[in-house]
Amino acid sequence: MNVSADLSLAFPQLILGVGALLLLVVGAFSPKSTTAICAASIVALLGAAVAAATAPLGRAFGGGLISDQASAFAQVAIYVASAVAIPLGQPWFERRGVRNFEFPVLVLLAALGMGMMACSGDLISLYVGVELHSLALYVLAAMYRDNARASEAGLKYFVLGALSSGLLLYGASLIYGFAGSTYFTDIAAAVHGGAQTGVLFGLVFLICGLAFKVSAAPFHMWTPDVYEGAPTPVVAFFAAAPKMAAMVLFARALAQGFGGAAGQWQQVLVAIALISVVVGAFWGLAQQNLKRLWAYSSIANIGYALLGLASGDARGIQAMLVFMVLYMVDVTGFFACLAALSRKGRSMETIDDMAGLFKEQPWIALAMTVFSLSALGLPPFSGFWGKFYVFKAALGAGLAPAAIAGLVGSVVAAFYYLRLIKVMWFDSSQGATDRPPVEARAIGVALALFSFPVVMVALRWIDPWAHAAAAAFGLA
Repeated sequence: MNVSADLSLAFPQLILGVGALLLLVVGAFSPKSTTAICAASIVALLGAAVAAATAPLGRAFGGGLISDQASAFAQVAIYVASAVAIPLGQPWFERRGVRNFEFPVLVLLAALGMGMMACSGDLISLYVGVELHSLALYVLAAMYRDNARASEAGLKYFVLGALSSGLLLYGASLIYGFAGSTYFTDIAAAVHGGAQTGVLFGLVFLICGLAFKVSAAPFHMWTPDVYEGAPTPVVAFFAAAPKMAAMVLFARALAQGFGGAAGQWQQVLVAIALISVVVGAFWGLAQQNLKRLWAYSSIANIGYALLGLASGDARGIQAMLVFMVLYMVDVTGFFACLAALSRKGRSMETIDDMAGLFKEQPWIALAMTVFSLSALGLPPFSGFWGKFYVFKAALGAGLAPAAIAGLVGSVVAAFYYLRLIKVMWFDSSQGATDRPPVEARAIGVALALFSFPVVMVALRWIDPWAHAAAAAFGLA
C-alpha cells in the first residue's frame, strides 16, 4: 500500500480533519477568537473544495476511498455550501447572545463526514462518513441551548437518527454476511445477474437507512419538527449539503455495489420517490409555519431527485446531480432570507408574518419570490431546469407514469408557494420589520440572482461536469 498516494487522494478530507482539530484547540485556549476561527474555517472549506476539484483520480486505502469525477463534483458543492453556512450562522447566534466558537468547527466536522460519504468505496467508510456528519448535525440542531424548541429538535433528530443508523448498520452487516465483502466492487461481482434473498434483505435495510438521511417518505417523520425547532441558519445548512452527500452516497452504493440488481431496487426507489412527492405536496398544504412548509417541500424535492436516480442509468444520475445542485441554491437562499427577517426582535417564521413584506423589505421579498417560483418549477428559474432534467431522464427510462405522477404533485405543491407570494405582495403589512443583517440579506439576494438569471450561464458548466460525474458510476 502506497501511503503517500493514499494521502494525496484523501487530501481534501485531511484539510478538514486537521483544520477542525487545530481550530478546536485554538478555541479551547482562546474562546474569544471566534471571528478568526470562522475565517479559518471558511478558508479550510474553500481550500478543500479546490483540492477536491484538482485531486488525482484513483482509489485509496485498499478501495475504501474513491477519488473520481463524481466525488469531486459532490465535494465541491458540499464544501461551498458549508462555507456559506458559517457567515450566515455565526452572526445569527451572536445577535442572540450565543458566542460559541464550536459552530464553525462543527460545520467543518460535518463537511468532513459528508466528504467521506461522497468518496465511500465500501460499507465501512460509508457508515463512518454517515455517523461523523450526523453527530455534528445533532449538536448543531440543539446549538441554541436557551431555546426549548431547539433542544427538542436536537433530541428528536438524535433519537430518530440513531434508529436510522441501526437500520443502516444492520443492512450493511447482512450484505457483508451474504456477499462476503464490504467493498462495492466485490459486492457488485456477488450480485451480478441479481441479488440473492439475504443480500436483498440487507439492501432493503440499507435503502431505508439512507432514505431517512435524505428525509424521503415514509422515513421523513423527523424533518418537519427538526426544521421548525432548529435555528434557521442551521436548517439552511442541513437542508442543503447533507442531502447532496446522502444522494451521492445513495447513487454510489446502488450503482457501483448493486448495479447488477438494478431491476430489483429500481421499483423500490420509484415507490419511495412517489410517496415523497405525495407527502410533500399534500401535507405541505396545511402548514402555516414556513420552516415546516419548506420541510415538506424538501421531502417532495427529494422525491424528484430519487426519481432521477430510479432511472437506473447514467442519464438519471446526471439529472439527479444537476437537480441537487440547483435545489441546494434555492433552499439555502430561502432560509438565508428567513434568517434575515424579524419584527420587534421576534423571528418571522409564519406565512402571516410575511404579510406586506414587499412594502417593508422589497429586495428580500423579491428574493423569496424567486426561490418560491424556482421550487415550484416555473421556467426559466433554476428549479424548472432541475425538474426538466429529472423528468426527461425518467421518461427516457420508461418511467412515464411515475414522471406524470411527479408532475401532478408539483402542480398541487404550487398552491403553497403561490399563497406565500400572494401574502408577501398583496396583503397589508403587520408593522415595520427590523433592519435585516447585511450578511443574511446579501447571501439571500446573491443566491436569488444565481437562481435566475445566472443559472442560464452556470448550467453550461454544471451540466458537462455532472455528465462526467455520472459516467464515473459505471452505468450505461
